[in-house]
Amino acid sequence: MIRGGDINKGTVLLIKNAPYLVVEREFVNPGKGTAFARCKLKNLKDGSVLTQQVFKTPDMLEDATVDTITAQYQYMDQDNYIFMDTTSFETINVPLTLNENLKYYLKEGEEYPIVIWDENPIDVKIPQKMVFTVAQSENYVKGDTVSGATKPIITETGLTVRVPLFINQDERIRVNTETNEYLERVND
Repeated sequence: MIRGGDINKGTVLLIKNAPYLVVEREFVNPGKGTAFARCKLKNLKDGSVLTQQVFKTPDMLEDATVDTITAQYQYMDQDNYIFMDTTSFETINVPLTLNENLKYYLKEGEEYPIVIWDENPIDVKIPQKMVFTVAQSENYVKGDTVSGATKPIITETGLTVRVPLFINQDERIRVNTETNEYLERVND
């Protein structure tokens, strides 16, 4: 159990038998009445978001125990993303239904943190910035459009990103995985 006043960003609470991650927290101490925490929560099972949840400081809430393990992505079959635990070498099956867009960010052989709750994987943590190789790109000629123009490209994982016209096939780019926006060209 955890007090409402002890809730912080990153705390996992158990609400209606589902784990919720505290994404944002604002502590409010009004002139009159009891202090409280106003929180935004994300359901770790289905990704839904609860906004403006209020927990008074003395309220007791049930905190969920979640574990994070590092696992290497192997491949995707019809129903699951297949990972291998890097410490025990056991296979971990993460259902596709958990996040179907995850396939655009997973690269074979790369390691990712997997969140486990109640002995089941409920989330795969993707880095905020990732480097991708441009697999498909149309060629544009300088002067085709005004400055700041972009074109769509497809990465080696199938992710579509809008990039500046000077980006060519086989180049490496850094992408913000939260917004799918191009950040910069990567020169190794």
